Amino acid sequence: QVQLVESGGGLVQPGGSLRLACAASGSILSIYAMGWYRQAPGKQRELVARIISGGNTDYPDSVKGRFTISRDNARNMVFLQMNSLKPEDTAVYFCNVRARTYRDTSDYWGQGTQVTVSS
Repeated sequence: QVQLVESGGGLVQPGGSLRLACAASGSILSIYAMGWYRQAPGKQRELVARIISGGNTDYPDSVKGRFTISRDNARNMVFLQMNSLKPEDTAVYFCNVRARTYRDTSDYWGQGTQVTVSS
């Protein structure tokens, strides 16, 4: 029903920047929220950034001031600009979309993109 395709991960040195992108496609009637989560080895998946339909954003303290989430409503895309990256930001980053389709309203997940911060 809804497919998410992520891009932009990779290897970066501490202090560097990366920009992630996620494109949603399929039988989408509306999108209520878009966000990014991450999961490091041996840890639970955690919220990195979220933006709701009204434009309000939410960040945990660990990334506040360094990461910025934005969305392109016309293209059903969400972006995550990550600056001042730290080794502890290393994780697989997942795009999440809460969307309404003809069938129901559900959460959808991308396949994940690896972000590695290392010198």
